[in-house]
Amino acid sequence: MTADFITVARPHRGMIATCMVAAPMLQAIDATIANVALPHMQGTLGASTDQISWVLTSYLIAAAIVTPAMGWLSERLGRRFLFLASVAGFTITSMACGAAQSLEQIVIFRLLQGVFGASLMPLSQAVMLDLYEPHERGEAMALWSTAVMLGPILGPTLGAWLTDTYSWRYVFYINLPVGVLGFIGMWAYLPETARDTARRFEWTGFLALGLGVAALQLVLDRGETKDWFSSAEIVVEATLSAIGFYLFFVHMALADKPFVTRSILRDRNFVTCLGVQFGLNIVLNSTSALLPPYLQTLAGYPVLLAGLALSPRGLGTIIAGRIVGRFMNKVDPRALMLGGLAALAYSVYDMTLWTPDTSIAEQIPIVMLQGATLSLVFIPLQIVAFATLPAPLRTEATSIIALFRNMGGAVGISVLETLLARNTQVAHADLARFANPFNRPLHTGAAAHFWNTATPHGIAALDSLVNYQAQIIAYRDDFLAMFIGMFPAAVLILLMRRPRTVEEAPEDHLLVE
Repeated sequence: MTADFITVARPHRGMIATCMVAAPMLQAIDATIANVALPHMQGTLGASTDQISWVLTSYLIAAAIVTPAMGWLSERLGRRFLFLASVAGFTITSMACGAAQSLEQIVIFRLLQGVFGASLMPLSQAVMLDLYEPHERGEAMALWSTAVMLGPILGPTLGAWLTDTYSWRYVFYINLPVGVLGFIGMWAYLPETARDTARRFEWTGFLALGLGVAALQLVLDRGETKDWFSSAEIVVEATLSAIGFYLFFVHMALADKPFVTRSILRDRNFVTCLGVQFGLNIVLNSTSALLPPYLQTLAGYPVLLAGLALSPRGLGTIIAGRIVGRFMNKVDPRALMLGGLAALAYSVYDMTLWTPDTSIAEQIPIVMLQGATLSLVFIPLQIVAFATLPAPLRTEATSIIALFRNMGGAVGISVLETLLARNTQVAHADLARFANPFNRPLHTGAAAHFWNTATPHGIAALDSLVNYQAQIIAYRDDFLAMFIGMFPAAVLILLMRRPRTVEEAPEDHLLVE
């Protein structure tokens, strides 16, 4: 943005920055906070397991569809107006979700909540970039990125505590005080930006991209429960997604004024950052999704203890975020990202050695290191992504990054949960080969008493043990897959150009070596 925005906002920069940090954290928390409350919602609303999953799916689909349009909406309506409308709508629909009396009501309200929440992350990032001078953006992005990363970490823990202490409705009611305070702060201090009423909305590109993204989200969310491409529903959704993306690429190639500005996609740093962002969120969201059931189901941790066992990751994120922000202008951000990715790979590889008997004392250093390494990669990534982009393209660019961030998380969770289920079956079959009458140790001593294959009780106990061990192996394989998946991200980082930010950098374009 222009220097005028910085000048006008400077007297209230602290308050504006606080609101910009709270907004994405609120949206990120809400994407995961309802997960642990689903069984309680299912009982209250009288829904089946398949039906209650739409509480999550509706939110994710709505946010995925609307996110790419945030650049145009911001220019058309003005950033301040759009932000206020989004926060107000998000807060009101959150309260409506908490008060819902039927499955149909909560799905509709979650759909609307996703529509209003879609703008919070890209708009807040654009404001933070415009709020600070080039040499100050390292610390600004450190603060903003920490909030974004803490959301998926805090969401399940906060949701479990609210559900256990009060009821599932409070996972939505908790948004009220944050939403009200954020609205007041933005209304009082956030300057308005210029509006471009002449820019026409490209419906062709938007509808094609929306179809591709929405259908892909359905495939990822419902694929595992429907046994993937053996289901006609998944085949139809995958076909619609392919058609949508194909039409979008044709639109991008042939349209005079495409839905996404072409110059954004010609920027090497930005495009490679999208790939790293996608891969990073596979790890961030997948570990947040996999570790709680691992600790609860296999290690036997209560819900709250499982949440507390993961909380050091948030502490590592905060500490590393403050350190990285101070060194951003002194160290090559590519070196920070490569170092952080290497440490993150180490932490994930160490998790392949975990068993349910691994103590919390052994887990805490690895979990904290994982949080710290996410800051080492994520924060420099935000700086490099915008280093060579003109200021007028920032809001549109942040919308694209938010889309890739969300899709990376969705793909990661879907793929790794599918691998978990399939590998559990494979490992179960491999281990079950040894449960036969010719395995002598199984028919002597205490084993013969507990796992007597001649009795129904013994067979059930033996099958439970085999399944338990199979899950341990399957989780190990998932962590190993995440470890291997980090190598392509390292290659992308090496393809980036180093940004050189100085105080005299042009207002709309940072210098590049």
